[in-house]
Amino acid sequence: MTSTPYTVADVMTTKVIAVTPSTGFKDIATAMERWKVTALPVIEGEGRVVGVVSEADLLPKEEFHEHRPGLIEQMRRLGDTAKAGSTHAENLMTTPAVTIRPDATLPWAARLMADRRIKRLPVVDADGTLQGIVSRADLLKVFLRSDEELATEIRRTVVDRLFPLSHEAVKVTVTEGIATLTGQVRDSSLIRMAERLTHSVEGVVQVHCQLEAHASP
Repeated sequence: MTSTPYTVADVMTTKVIAVTPSTGFKDIATAMERWKVTALPVIEGEGRVVGVVSEADLLPKEEFHEHRPGLIEQMRRLGDTAKAGSTHAENLMTTPAVTIRPDATLPWAARLMADRRIKRLPVVDADGTLQGIVSRADLLKVFLRSDEELATEIRRTVVDRLFPLSHEAVKVTVTEGIATLTGQVRDSSLIRMAERLTHSVEGVVQVHCQLEAHASP
C-alpha cells in the first residue's frame, strides 16, 4: 500500500576514505583527522572489506604510552594491549567488519548500529566489495524532507489508496514533520491502518489521526 521505503543506498556516502591492511598507524590517524571521521574501512584486493579501524582501536597506544600494563591488566585487556604495540591496520582493525547491504532499510541500519554500538557501517555488495558508508547522520536525512513533500506522499500513498470513495473529504496537513489527518471516511475499519501507514512514511515525526466515520444519512 505504501511507496518503496528508503534504503541505505538512498542516503549513504559513496565517496569513502579507506585504508589497506599495510597502512601505518600515523597514516591512519592523519586520514581520520583530515577527513573528520572516527573510523575507516580496511580493504584489500579490489575493494573487499576485511575490517574497520576506529579511534577506539588507536587509543590504547596513547593509553599505555607512559606505562607498561602489569600482568593482570595484560590478561584482562589482552586485545587492547596487543593493539598498543601494533603499527599497521592489519593488527589494529576490528575484524570481521560489521557491514550492511545497499538494499537494507533505514530502520534495520539504525538497529544494527544501536545493537553493535557503532556510529557508521561500511556498505558492501554481495561479494563484500565496498560501495559506500552510512553513518548515524545519514539515517537522519529523511527528516529533512519538506512538509509539502511529506503531505503529498501521505495523500498519494495512503489516503487516495485506502479511501478511493471519500479521499476528497480527508485533509492532510504536515507541520514540522507532524502529520495530521482530519475528515470523514466511509470505511471506519481502515482508520487505524491509515494512521499506521502514515507513520511509516519516511520523515514523518508523529501522526495525529483525527479521521471519523462518515455519518449515515
